[in-house]
Amino acid sequence: MIALIIDKFEDVGIQGLKQLGCEVVQNTKLAGAAADAIAAEIARVKPAVLIVRSTKVPAGALAQAESLRLIVRAGSGVDNIDVPAATAKNIAVCNCPGMNAVAVAEITMGLLLACDRRIPDQVIAARAGQWNKKEFAKGKGLKGLTLGVIGCGAIGKEVIRRAKAFDMHVIGWSRSLTQASARDLGVEFGGNDRTHLPALAAKCDAITIHLPGGADTKQFIDKSFFAAMKPGAYFINTSRGSVVNEADLRDAITAKGLRAGLDVYDNQPTEPQAPWQSPTIALPGVFGTHHAGASTDQAQAAIAEETVRVVTAFKHTGKLENCVNAGLLKPR
Repeated sequence: MIALIIDKFEDVGIQGLKQLGCEVVQNTKLAGAAADAIAAEIARVKPAVLIVRSTKVPAGALAQAESLRLIVRAGSGVDNIDVPAATAKNIAVCNCPGMNAVAVAEITMGLLLACDRRIPDQVIAARAGQWNKKEFAKGKGLKGLTLGVIGCGAIGKEVIRRAKAFDMHVIGWSRSLTQASARDLGVEFGGNDRTHLPALAAKCDAITIHLPGGADTKQFIDKSFFAAMKPGAYFINTSRGSVVNEADLRDAITAKGLRAGLDVYDNQPTEPQAPWQSPTIALPGVFGTHHAGASTDQAQAAIAEETVRVVTAFKHTGKLENCVNAGLLKPR
């Protein structure tokens, strides 16, 4: 069985695939590549398994994918893969949910602290030879603040745990959340329908978003949500840039003095390194990272090991672990 890996992938995963008996072909030059380049490589290598991280796999990339039987997203979301196109070719799409939850929760708390204490601004001033304790000694402090967690899946749950360690009051919202499951999480029930979101926003001193990307969450957080937020509140997004209407966020930052901690953007590059400008990150009070929330050594090793587990089950038994389109595939 040939496994083609596009994007960086941990050595523990590569060795695990080789020990499984797979022929491993890794081509990191295709990270962020156009569909036709990926299609040509698939046609050349003839893999049964394609492993990707952030590189997009649109329909065109699967144009010559007769050999391909399985795509593994080495991460949780599959919005960078055209799942309907894969399904039409009877290709299974599996992911590795929850493996990066702790890493994303950690950067979420880091961005929340950055918003409150303006740590990046303090570093910039200090490096420029400026001492300004009067300006920077104005943090609210997180203890006792109310944090709204929108999306209470694996990542949201890890954020809740850490927020409670900071003695924050947490309100949870999730499409599957109930009063009972909110009690189990130790959070206030904030609803499970989009119409509940403005009321949640009005209660919170800070909001953090943990929703999957996709058509049903595109610009899920928009003008109506920001209009309900408290002036001067903190807004964190470490999920997907597409979930937030970024123009509406910029308007709210300017009009209401919101501070934002962002790891994702609606116009971020697909390549690992590229020139980039963002009208959002240029605003005062916005603190940004490089979609690096899941990119700790611990998380990437766990994702690689889970990828090997998924491929192992497929190779040995044909079982599809974490498959997002299993019910739509034809028997082989």
